[in-house]
Amino acid sequence: MLRRISALVLAGLTAFAVASCGSESGGGTGGDAGAGGGTDDTIVMGFSQVGAESGWRTANTKSVQESAKAAGIELKFSDAQQRQENQIKAIRSFIQQRVDVIAFSPVVESGWDPVLNEAKNAKIPVILTDRAVDSQDTSLYKSFLGSDFIEEGKKAGQWLVEEYKDSSDTVNIVELQGTTGSAPANDRKAGFAEVIQADAKFKIIASQTGDFTRAKGKEVMEAFLKSNPDIDVLYAHNDDMGLGAIEAIEGAGKVPGKDIKIITVDAVKDGMQALADGKINYIVECSPLLGPQLMDLAKKVVAGEEVPTRVVTEETTFTQEQAKEALPSRQY
Repeated sequence: MLRRISALVLAGLTAFAVASCGSESGGGTGGDAGAGGGTDDTIVMGFSQVGAESGWRTANTKSVQESAKAAGIELKFSDAQQRQENQIKAIRSFIQQRVDVIAFSPVVESGWDPVLNEAKNAKIPVILTDRAVDSQDTSLYKSFLGSDFIEEGKKAGQWLVEEYKDSSDTVNIVELQGTTGSAPANDRKAGFAEVIQADAKFKIIASQTGDFTRAKGKEVMEAFLKSNPDIDVLYAHNDDMGLGAIEAIEGAGKVPGKDIKIITVDAVKDGMQALADGKINYIVECSPLLGPQLMDLAKKVVAGEEVPTRVVTEETTFTQEQAKEALPSRQY
């Protein structure tokens, strides 16, 4: 039975449901009255987003909001602005509101057990989207929907190994990591390192967080260029940091894609354009369009159906030529 209370029970009168517009928080999309919003059989989802730090995240938010509306699910949306304490506060608010299901993309991997136990005790199922948590208690969430970040790192490393297979010279690499402690930053770093460590010529000479933002990517790359004049390759954990780094590289009088080869992850439109233009050499896709799958999972867990504990999204990779072909129909 759905937990949301949509009507006041008056003494001596039969309880009835009052239709209402969906509650919007932080620019969220509420339920659509035409799709049954505000009625007793409407699923209410509390969704806590990491923030709006990148083009990928913006596309992810849009996918969730549009998919909720299409599925007739009332969405209570909260933007954590990349702060874990904001997400914990939002989840506790969703619990107090007795939503039917909670979904969130964790800012970092650790520190979630207390609030997820509160949701479990309230019998509100939780779905992780895009990013995982490192809790040993997998009963705290029903499913994790998202990419295999380790595999993404491996794909980036495999391209690099292939690119330099005929060279015996040292390859100096700088790495722009994502948000410290986040699953994609941890896993993309680990997957990449696992592949390149087999050949001693690959050396990561500097590695620092760029917080997944274009501005920080530019700032850190500027510092890399000043302290490391001989950089052969940049590996950025997302397109936005890579795009910021391109500005820094050009500002230093170097040619991105030639003087410094660039590998990024995401494949958002701006990144794909830079790839097509020859400023990025290779992009590993990480699709933000998780909304439809998330709404399908939400309906199943609310109905008490069994769902897979891990749902991996299907993704590909892009070379410069492939980017030119894909750009005209790119959705994000």
